[in-house]
Amino acid sequence: MPIPRPDPQGARVIAHVDLDCFYVQVEQRKQPELRGLPTAVVQYNSWKGGGLIAVSYEARKFGVKRSMRGDEAKMVCPEIQLVQVPIARDKADLNTYRNAGSEVVSILSRKGRCERASIDEVYLDLTDAAELMLSETPLEILEDFDEDVLKSHVLGIAVDEDKEKNVRGWLCRSGADHRDKLLACGAIIVAKLRSEVLKETEFTCSAGIAHNKMLAKLASGMHKPAQQTIVPSSAVKELLAYLPVKKMKQLGGKLGSSLLNDLGVHTVGDLLQFSEEKLQELYGINTGTWLWNISRGINGDEVEGRILPKSHGCGKTFPGPKALKTTSSVDHWLNQLCEELSERIQSDLDQHKRVAQTLTLHARAFKVNDMESRKKFPSKSCPLRYGISKIQEDAKKLFDSGLREFLGSESNVWKVTSLSLTASKLLDTPLGTSSILRFFQGKISSSAASDGTQKGIQDDHPSASLGCKGDIVSVYNDGQKLSVAEEYGKGNDINFQDTRVNRLHSPNRKSKEKGKDSITRYFSCGNSSSRKQAFDGLNVTNQQGGGCEVDERGSADDRTHRQTDDSWTLNAENVDPSVIDELPMEIQQEVRGWLRSSKRINSAKGGSSIFHYFSSINN
Repeated sequence: MPIPRPDPQGARVIAHVDLDCFYVQVEQRKQPELRGLPTAVVQYNSWKGGGLIAVSYEARKFGVKRSMRGDEAKMVCPEIQLVQVPIARDKADLNTYRNAGSEVVSILSRKGRCERASIDEVYLDLTDAAELMLSETPLEILEDFDEDVLKSHVLGIAVDEDKEKNVRGWLCRSGADHRDKLLACGAIIVAKLRSEVLKETEFTCSAGIAHNKMLAKLASGMHKPAQQTIVPSSAVKELLAYLPVKKMKQLGGKLGSSLLNDLGVHTVGDLLQFSEEKLQELYGINTGTWLWNISRGINGDEVEGRILPKSHGCGKTFPGPKALKTTSSVDHWLNQLCEELSERIQSDLDQHKRVAQTLTLHARAFKVNDMESRKKFPSKSCPLRYGISKIQEDAKKLFDSGLREFLGSESNVWKVTSLSLTASKLLDTPLGTSSILRFFQGKISSSAASDGTQKGIQDDHPSASLGCKGDIVSVYNDGQKLSVAEEYGKGNDINFQDTRVNRLHSPNRKSKEKGKDSITRYFSCGNSSSRKQAFDGLNVTNQQGGGCEVDERGSADDRTHRQTDDSWTLNAENVDPSVIDELPMEIQQEVRGWLRSSKRINSAKGGSSIFHYFSSINN
């Protein structure tokens, strides 16, 4: 549902930058001999020459369209060069294009708040940069303009053989209002950015400059390629008066069809005949107000200041005879998609320190014996767990759940024509957050690392799936800190508030140290036998506040009693329940038992204990 947002107080300068036929440009940069030739990028499948996903402007002049297949494009334009999109896991691999788009974003973000809207388009809020330029250099005294600035299309001014002269006159008007002066500064800034993009990446782009995102988006596509269009406030009414309803964002579907069929609204300007109250009555308060606003060019959407994608998604279609008919075939493709998704979110984590929170599965399917049914395959979501095997496990559960809901009580034969997975709700990891594996990696033998075991563990426990809250967890050796764990920022797992793990059996530390203790004390020893010995040297008892009292005894000769119980007690308030799901299944039940009871639990009675689990890692 569209959300109405009124224009904020004060004029804004918003630009929408759209890369021209981007996939083709990326391929032409890799193969410079293709420049200037009619070119198209085609999908990996070879049926009828492959489906066209990008068509150069040279090919468009011959009538080649994206809706064509490669063979049809060759009939229309025999000289056309068809370039196959990169392939990975038997599907298109768009990483090359994503990376190229990131190059452009890094340049455009130099002058203002930048929002990456897609793989090849960006919004810029240039208000501050335009205000600064205007305060430093009045436009009336400017004489030298970049050629691209003078080639700008300014809506509302005369277009003739003296276009550049007219554009210069508009830019330098002494009587122009503040809003138009800001747009003129924005046009100068955008032209310079576009020039920098071309110089540094070899890509051309087109742009729209206006007072809001909606108008800037409309303007960027009006004159392509490698041009820019300015929308002064005085030209808004005329622009929208003849704009087909279906061309407006969010009006291409049912809402646009309703306006056309029910109200006879063909252009956005036609909405001006309806009052806000009437539109609210017909379409609800929010949608009605939004329609009233856009018909007047009002849009208060902010440039979000995001140069990274909001989500990561990958999908695969299975048209016609390629439709998936069995759960095993679905599982195969889910595994492929999960591998790709895992790589991308792990790369995002490594490069940008962001963690995805939600995994969503989308599918399109139909029932073979019920072709008239309009029931859609439901989308399903769950918390995202890092690691290929975990994502694969969860994706299969989501599909099974969706399939049961899709079929209901029927036993129809089904076919799946599309599968996609999305990782969303990407959040920055707090400063200092690290993986619990960082602590245990030092205990893993070099042989495990050499044979790939360590790598496998990292795959199932990535560096954002587990963390700790609180301060530095350290081991001290006669007052000297040893490297046991890194500083953890705000995490989402075990709480080690103000915890310090002291070296066992230290002759200088014989007094009891009360407070909250950490599991890291138990695992800080190098091997299972030494951990067992260290654990035996601890007297862990429940305190009134739920913490633990640690009795550190002196040398072995001074001890008159050794505790040999493997069990221990912890404060349930110090454990974030969400971390339990990340533990191995063999010990989840045991840990939940700890949380349900404040009594000491003998781990050995449960069969496999946490002591046994971590012993096996290090042996």
